[in-house]
Amino acid sequence: MLQQLENHIHKKFPFLSGKKLLLAVSGGIDSMVLVDLFSKLNFEISVAHCNFQLRGDESKQDEEFVKTQSEKYNIITFIKTFDTETYVNINKLSIQQAARELRYDWFNDLLEKEGFDYLLTAHHLDDSLETFLINFTRGTGIDGLTGIPEQNGKILRPLLIFSRKEIENYAKKNNISWREDSSNGSDKYFRNKIRHHVVPVLKELNPSLLESFENTVKNLSKTNFLVKNTLTSNFKNIANKKNDAIYFDIDKLIKLENYKSYLYEWLKPFDFSDWQSIYDLIHSQSGKQIFSENYRLLKDRNQLILTKTEINNEEDVFLINKDENSILKPLNLSICNQSYISKPSKSCIFVNKEKLKFPLKLRKWQEGDYFYPSGMQGKKKVSKYFKDEKFSLLEKEDTWLLCSDNEVVWIINHRADQRFLANNNTQQILKIELQ
Repeated sequence: MLQQLENHIHKKFPFLSGKKLLLAVSGGIDSMVLVDLFSKLNFEISVAHCNFQLRGDESKQDEEFVKTQSEKYNIITFIKTFDTETYVNINKLSIQQAARELRYDWFNDLLEKEGFDYLLTAHHLDDSLETFLINFTRGTGIDGLTGIPEQNGKILRPLLIFSRKEIENYAKKNNISWREDSSNGSDKYFRNKIRHHVVPVLKELNPSLLESFENTVKNLSKTNFLVKNTLTSNFKNIANKKNDAIYFDIDKLIKLENYKSYLYEWLKPFDFSDWQSIYDLIHSQSGKQIFSENYRLLKDRNQLILTKTEINNEEDVFLINKDENSILKPLNLSICNQSYISKPSKSCIFVNKEKLKFPLKLRKWQEGDYFYPSGMQGKKKVSKYFKDEKFSLLEKEDTWLLCSDNEVVWIINHRADQRFLANNNTQQILKIELQ
C-alpha cells in the first residue's frame, strides 16, 4: 500500500514534493493510516484535530489520543475546541453542516497563518461511493455523481484509491492504533444508513462494486469534462461580465438547444432554487426579478442580469463640505478650483461655485426629481431621462446624483444640469471629476 501510494502521488500529485502539509486527523483508523503513510514517505507534515465536544469524555479522549500519537511520530499538532451546539442553534444548521463549516474555516485559517501549502484528508473509496449514493438519493446533477474529488483547491484526498478494507488491513499489519467513534455505529445519520444497510446489499449483488464504481466515476468525470468545456464555450458567447454583474443575451440564449439546461448549470452556483420561475423570467416583462439568498436575477429588455444582492438604503445622503477637495465614499470624486474651463465629459464637469449651496449632497434619485439637461432647452424628469437613455433597473439603482440644496447639479457620469454649468464669464469655477 505504501508503494502504491508513492506511485499515486508521483503520478497525480508531483507538486507535493518539498511542500508543507497539514493532515486533518480525527484519531480514527483512516486518518491514523494517513499519518503513518505520509510520515514513512518523509513528507513535512503537521496534524490538525477538531474537538467538537459532541460526545462528552469520548471527544476529550480522542483529543488526548491524537496528541499522544503525534508525539510518537514527532509531529506538531494543532488542536481546536468548538462549541458546536451553540453554533448549531445560532446558525440553524444540522450537526454535520455545522461541524463541516467549523472545521474547514479553521483549516483554511491554519493554512494561511501557518504557511501550509496543502490540507490532506483521509477520505477513501468507500467514502466516495457513499457520497455518490447520498447525492443520487437526494437528487443531483453530474457533479454530484462523480464522487469525492481528489483535489479541491488546496484540499487533497490521496487515499481515494484505497478501499476501507485495504486501510483496515494496513492498520492491522502495521500495528497502528486508532480510536473508534461510537457515533459511526448509529443509524441516526443518513450516511450511516447508507453505509450499514445499502452498501452491503449492493456489494452482495456485485462483489466487484468498488471497482465498478471507480470505473463509472472515471467515465462520468470524462463526460463532465466535456460538459464543462461546452458550458464554458457557450458562456463566453452568451454572457458578458461587467463590473460585478453578469449579462446574459436572451436572444442568443434561446437559440441553444436545451437552453434551460445551460441556464441551470450557469446559475446553480448562486443558490437559486425556483427554476421554473427563472425559465419563465426569459419571457417576462422587463423589471421582473428572481432572488436567491445572496443574488438577484433581473430581466431587462433582451438581457438577464445577475448581480449580488446588496442592501442599499435609498435614504443615505453623503455631504460634501465647501472646503473638501476629494471624497471616497460612495464614489471617488475630486473637487478643485479652476481658473479656466477645459473640455467637459460625462465624468468631469465645470460648475459655477457661486450658484452652489453647501454642503452639497450625494444621493440616489427619487420620484419627482428633475433637472435641466445640458445642451437642451427646458427641464426633464430624471425618471424620463433614465427611460429615454434606456437605463436598466440595475443602472438606475447604481446611479448617484450630485445635488445643491435639493436641486440636481449632475447625474454623475451621465449628464450635468445646465443651470449650474460655468461659462466664460464665471468668476469661480469648480471642477468636479469622477475618478
